[in-house]
Amino acid sequence: MAWMHPPVHRLLGWVSRPSALRMSRDVWRLNQCCGLSDQQVFVRGEPVVTDQVTLERLPTLMDAALLDRDGERIGSVVDFDFRPADGAILHYLIARSDPRLPGSSRWRLAPDRILDQQPGQIQTGLMGLDDLPMARASVRQDLLQRTQHWRDQLRSMGDRAGDRLEGWLDDSPIDELRSEARRSLLDDEEPEDVSGPEVWDDESWDEPPSRRRREDEDPWV
Repeated sequence: MAWMHPPVHRLLGWVSRPSALRMSRDVWRLNQCCGLSDQQVFVRGEPVVTDQVTLERLPTLMDAALLDRDGERIGSVVDFDFRPADGAILHYLIARSDPRLPGSSRWRLAPDRILDQQPGQIQTGLMGLDDLPMARASVRQDLLQRTQHWRDQLRSMGDRAGDRLEGWLDDSPIDELRSEARRSLLDDEEPEDVSGPEVWDDESWDEPPSRRRREDEDPWV
């Protein structure tokens, strides 16, 4: 268990794990640390003995729920990275699922991204965990990221193809060809000039040419 001071995001020391053989717990200060390994902390000097009830009253951000800007839970604090010289916490590690599951992803949350902190929860202005840099990706998360990257590439290719098609249609003479065809069609449909004499006008009818010639030649007929 980490012994920390959340208001200034600083690690003060460590507390031993609970034991079934005794109810007391041991606390070491940060300056008693000699080295760290994956599952162990090497310390020097004598610890301070305390009990579980006292430790439960110590403020901590471990296992606190991470809330987004809408107050929805998007993860929880499962670990942190600190500077051994003074114990300053550089960033918290956030998990979306149960941290005990193997292969869980981790996101880095810097202390300056925290808007408000209360016992058991941290308020941020995040839209989601994708707003945070990833510290470690699980196999599932890595697959989701690659799939999303492929989707974005396909969408970008489709958008570029659509833009090129629209540009080709704008530059093509198809509209001009349609206008010329429409004008020629209208010209063909214009009515002919019918201002001449009507074909059914009796006065304009001429007699047969053979008969007219005979009357001219022989007025007595």
